[in-house]
Amino acid sequence: MAGRCFPRQLKILGDCELLRQRARLLGLNAELLDIRHVPLRIPCVPGRLDPGNASYVLEMLDIAIAGCVSGEFAAMVTAPLHKGVINDAGIPFTGHTEYLAEKTGTPQVVMMLAGEGLRVALATTHLALKDVPAAITRAGLETTLRILHADLRSKFGIANPRILVAGLNPHAGESGHMGREEIDVIAPVLEKLRSAEHGGMQLIGPLPADTLFTKQVLAGSDAQLAMYHDQGLGVLKYAAFESGINITLGLPIVRTSVDHGTALGLAATGRANPHSLIAAIETAISLTR
Repeated sequence: MAGRCFPRQLKILGDCELLRQRARLLGLNAELLDIRHVPLRIPCVPGRLDPGNASYVLEMLDIAIAGCVSGEFAAMVTAPLHKGVINDAGIPFTGHTEYLAEKTGTPQVVMMLAGEGLRVALATTHLALKDVPAAITRAGLETTLRILHADLRSKFGIANPRILVAGLNPHAGESGHMGREEIDVIAPVLEKLRSAEHGGMQLIGPLPADTLFTKQVLAGSDAQLAMYHDQGLGVLKYAAFESGINITLGLPIVRTSVDHGTALGLAATGRANPHSLIAAIETAISLTR
């Protein structure tokens, strides 16, 4: 990324010697980077996870969060991390999104991935599929839509966002024959928020998820709300895996990230694709402006 036109104020958090070693291995010049040293707990082997460094990963997150809250940093951009190895270290960890919410005292945040004209937000995030229906409540869904609507206006400059909302069940429940979440939860919330008294939002749905992401239905929409992780992100990553990014909405700080996982098999090979990280940095800069 050294050749990109990023501001000199771009600061990297990490172990200086680790970054220098990787740079030498790949024929790069780490001295071009502005690095704040955060020491590894134990030596790191490329592509090999070790629970001994779990606290190191969380320390970097804590430094970035504190810097954003204090105003030292304008935004934070996170690289992918492996949730399993943090849990293996005995530290309960669901993901970046939930961790950021807890550390900033934010009652609810919204995970949104963007790329190739899509902005796909999630009503639920990292849950087992069996737990999703109970997690979709009227209060939670209303808050999610209010956060999504507010950040589309304030961060993206969209005056009156048009949001497509997916149903939970196949065919959006088929009038209750394949589930009643659409009738009992989703539709009443959409009807309430469409009313002038409660915001007059442009909300279309609940729509069958298998047709929501077709070109004809997407036309003219500013964002799409999926009910669970794979319902929306499978489509987003198919359309924009190399350039997609993750944006956490509802936080008092700006946070973006890549849209992919750790790809441990590519570590230190020089074959990893940096486009999503570059897009996340560029978006963070744009949002802070």
